Amino acid sequence: MIKLDFNKLGGLLPAIVQDYKTDEVLMLAFMNEEAWETTLSTGKATYYSRSRKELWVKGKTSGNIQIVKEIRIDCDNDTVLLKVEQIGGAACHMGYRSCFFKKIEHGSIRIIGKPVFDPKEVYKK
Repeated sequence: MIKLDFNKLGGLLPAIVQDYKTDEVLMLAFMNEEAWETTLSTGKATYYSRSRKELWVKGKTSGNIQIVKEIRIDCDNDTVLLKVEQIGGAACHMGYRSCFFKKIEHGSIRIIGKPVFDPKEVYKK
């Protein structure tokens, strides 16, 4: 039985998400116990949205789902690393492949990469 420590962050665990082929870091999200169990049972990355206070199946709205290929747990059992197949090409809600598309150079932020989709079109906000 897998026993994770959900107590340190008020019932949440950080979930680092990497592309399973390239090891590119795609995003950081949080999981509560229900999101963890749902991820294990469905094979689709499921998180807890801190802003909406509800489960969030990655890609349910955008179509950019994450199929879990491998799971690792850190030494303290309080952080999860998901290696995923990123369907649709974008992990970031702003349309980029990775949420880490801002690079600090010489004290300034430089945008690296190009958006894969237009969030205004996908989320109709």
